[in-house]
Amino acid sequence: MKKFSFKNRIASNYIFTTGLLICVVFFAIYTIVKFSVYNHVNTDIAKEVQNHLNEIEIKNNAFFLIHMEEWMEREHNTVDVNPVFIQFLNNKNEVVEKSPNLKKQFLHFNKDVENNELFDTTILKNKIRQIQVPIYDKKEVIGYLVIAMSLEDASMVLHNLSEILIIAFPLILIILFLIARFIAGRSIKPISAIIETSNIITKDNLKSRIPLPAKKDELYILSQTINNLLNRIETAVEREKQFTSDASHELRTPLTVIKGTLEVLIRKPRNNEEYQEKINYCITEVNRLNTIVDQLLLLARYENNNQSLKIEKISLNTIIMETLSSYATLIDDKNMQINTQLLAASYINNDRYLVAIIINNLISNAVKYSRSKDQLTVIVKEVNGQVICEINDTGIGIPTEDLKKIFNPFFRSQSIDQLDIKGNGLGLSIVSRLCELLKIEISVSSQLNEGTQVKLHFN
Repeated sequence: MKKFSFKNRIASNYIFTTGLLICVVFFAIYTIVKFSVYNHVNTDIAKEVQNHLNEIEIKNNAFFLIHMEEWMEREHNTVDVNPVFIQFLNNKNEVVEKSPNLKKQFLHFNKDVENNELFDTTILKNKIRQIQVPIYDKKEVIGYLVIAMSLEDASMVLHNLSEILIIAFPLILIILFLIARFIAGRSIKPISAIIETSNIITKDNLKSRIPLPAKKDELYILSQTINNLLNRIETAVEREKQFTSDASHELRTPLTVIKGTLEVLIRKPRNNEEYQEKINYCITEVNRLNTIVDQLLLLARYENNNQSLKIEKISLNTIIMETLSSYATLIDDKNMQINTQLLAASYINNDRYLVAIIINNLISNAVKYSRSKDQLTVIVKEVNGQVICEINDTGIGIPTEDLKKIFNPFFRSQSIDQLDIKGNGLGLSIVSRLCELLKIEISVSSQLNEGTQVKLHFN
C-alpha cells in the first residue's frame, strides 16, 4: 500500500480537524433551525389556545362557543395550508365540538401527557404538535381544549436542511482537501529544496547550499540550520584535508632527508668520521620524525576526546622549574637571561601530564625563537582567586597578521626567514587543544622583533 506523501498527510490532518469543526457547526445550525421552527409552532399554538379560551363561555359546569363563525376560518377548514385543529372535550373526555377540518378524524387525548404540555403525534399519518388545556369552572375541570398544528412544513424544512448539510459536507471536505494540498505543497517547497540539495552533496561537493525561504518561519530556520551544518562540515573536511596534506609533507621531509643521506653514503667508500657524521645526522632526522609522529598521535587523540583526565592537586612551580631545567643546555648556548617570579605555593587542580605538555611547548617556543642574550621571564601570580601564568620573551616576535593563525596545525610564522629554527608547527595546536580540554584560558600578544607574551588563566 502506497503511503501518503508529506503534503497529503498535512492536508489530511487539516481536513480531519476541519471536518470535526464543520460537523459541530452543521449540528449547531440544524439545532438552531429546529429550535426556531418548533419555537414558532409553539408560539402559534399558544396564541390559538389563548384565542379559543376567550371564545368560550362557561355556565353551570358547561361551556359553549361564543362566536361560531370562528369555525369557518380557512385554517380550521383545511389541512393544506397552516392547518389548526381544534377539539373541545367534556370532563368525560367526550368530544363536544371540533373544527371542520378534522372531518371524521379526532384528536387523540393522551392521558400520559401533563396538561398544558406540548407533544408530537400524528393524524392521517401527518405529523402534528398538540397541546391539551383543561377548562376550569371554579377550580373544577369541566373539559379540555385540544389544539394541534401541522408539523409537515417544519419537517420538510428540517429534512431539506439535513439533506443540504449531508450533501455539502463531503463536497466542502473535498474542496478544502484540494486547497489544503495545494497550499501544503507550496509551503513545503523548502523541504523539496533540502532533498534536492542533499542528493547532490557528496564528499567532493560541499559547496551547495539550500535556498532560504522568503518568510522567516520554521522552514527558514531549518534551512538556515542545515546550511550552517554544511558550513561546519565543509570547514571540518577542508581542515582535515589540509591537516592530512601538511602531515604527509612533514613526514615526507625527514624521510627524504634520511633517504638522500643514505644514498650519498653508499655511492663511494667513506672514512669513519664521514660515516659517523651522516649516521648521526640520520639519527637526528629519525628523532625529528619520531617527535612529529608522537605529536600527531597526541593531537589526534585529543581531537577525538579519547583521553581521560586525571585531575589532582599539582604544583605549577615544580612543572615550570623542571621544564626550564630540561632546556638548560640550549639556554646556556644562547646565553639567555632567565627570570622567574613565582608564588610561594602555586597549587592548582588539574591534569599534571597535560599541564606539563602545555608549559613545555610554550617554554620551548620561547627559547627556540629567542636570539642570543634575549630574556625569558616566567611569572606566576594570583588575581581574584585565579592563578595566572605568564611566559614572556624578548625574541623575534610574531607579525600581527599571523597571530590568528598560530594555533592552526603546521602553521609557522616566518618559517621561510627562519630556516635555522627547526619545527613543524604542531606545538601551539596541541597547546590550544589541551587548553580547551582543561578549560584553561590562553591569550597571546606579540610584536615583531620585540617579543611575545603568553598568558594562561587557571580556574
